[in-house]
This record gives sequence, structure tokens and C-alpha cells, in this order.
Amino acid sequence: MRNLPRILIVEDEPAIAELIAVNLRHNGFQPIWAMDGITAQKELDDVLPDVILLDWMLPGDSGLSLSKKWRSHARTKDIPIIMLTARSEESDRVSGLDSGADDYIVKPFSTKELLARIRAVLRRRAPEQSGGRIQMSDLILDADTHRVTYQDQALKLGPTEFKLLQYFMTHKERVHSRGQLLDRVWGDHVFIEERTVDVHVKRLREALGAAGVMVETVRGAGYRFTELKPSTPPSSAASS
Repeated sequence: MRNLPRILIVEDEPAIAELIAVNLRHNGFQPIWAMDGITAQKELDDVLPDVILLDWMLPGDSGLSLSKKWRSHARTKDIPIIMLTARSEESDRVSGLDSGADDYIVKPFSTKELLARIRAVLRRRAPEQSGGRIQMSDLILDADTHRVTYQDQALKLGPTEFKLLQYFMTHKERVHSRGQLLDRVWGDHVFIEERTVDVHVKRLREALGAAGVMVETVRGAGYRFTELKPSTPPSSAASS
């Protein structure tokens, strides 16, 4: 029997969880249900899923806090997370993405849309990126060790920010539209809003600190990654 993609459903409403699970089983996935963060953590400790469907409103820890927690742990940081919620305001979407979620889907949603989004994040797990070591000014990215340093200081980047920086550094000085970045970094942009790019660019700039100025906003066009020019020492005045 072939291995089916495992989908962890973290949802406290049994009727919704069962409806999702039935549709997943009928479409070639292996659903696992957890009704709260404690049960979900036990499932994660046992076997890692391929995707997590995470309800925002849960008893105990919220989906938002669980997403942040799992993103901060080395073992779970690369698992795609799709946030499920009835909250549809833009600020809520930004909060969900800021917590580390890869996608955000508002209830009620269609089965077709949910399946398409799951397949999209599965495709995006392995975007086309080159390995090796890249250096621009004092910024160094090592794809093999998954480390980034600036002026010999280690920087902490999330998995999406790392992929975004890697793409920028391998395609420097070019202007990239949000749609192009979604295609190249996320791998598929059919169901992902372009606002997602802005959120992750903001997080990348914050993570880069002083090197964040290398990520330039090109008004009306997108973003460009520009190498820092070495500062020129002021010339001394000529002797009279």
C-alpha cells in the first residue's frame, strides 16, 4: 500500500472535523484528528504529518499560539500549516500569517478549495532553490546548513523568510512582483493572496536587522534585493 499524505486536523468541533476527514480520505489523504493542542502535540511527537489544518479557536492554547510554538521548534518548523477560522478581517489574516501559518482559509469553505490549498502547500514544500553558500556584502546564507549570518552574527529566520532571502540573493538587483515571488518562492499562487508576500518581506527585514535595507520596495512594481555598497571614507582636505 502506498504511503498517503498525513493531514493532522486540529479542530474542536467533531462534526466539522469528521466532514473534513471524510473528504480527505476520499481524495487520497490520511486524516488524523486532534481536538486540542495537547492531543495534537501527542500526534506530532508520534509521527509528523505532511500538513496541519489548524483551527484558530480551540480550548486551551489557541491555534495562533500553537502555530507560533510549532514554528519555533526545529522538528516541526517546516510542516505546512493551514489556518482554519471564521475570522475574515485583514488584520486577522495578517495575524495568522505572522504566527507562521502558510495559508489561511475562512469558514465556511468548500471541499474543493480546501483540497486545492492542501495540494498547493504540499507542492510548495520543495520550491526550486539552489544549494551552497551565497554572500552579498557581509550577509552570508548557507543553504546546506540552513544558516544566515550578517557581520559574523547569526540571524534567526523562519523557513519562509529563509526561502525568500535565498531567492532574493540568487536573483539580486532585479525587480520581482509579488506574483512572481509567490510563483518562485511559494511555488504556486492560485489560492494565496499577494498580501502574504508583504507580511513575509516585513518579517524578513526585521530578521535581517541592519541588513534589512537591502530589501527595497519598488513602488508599484514589487521588491528588489540590492547589495550594500561599501561606505567611502571622507576624503581629507588638501593641504594648502
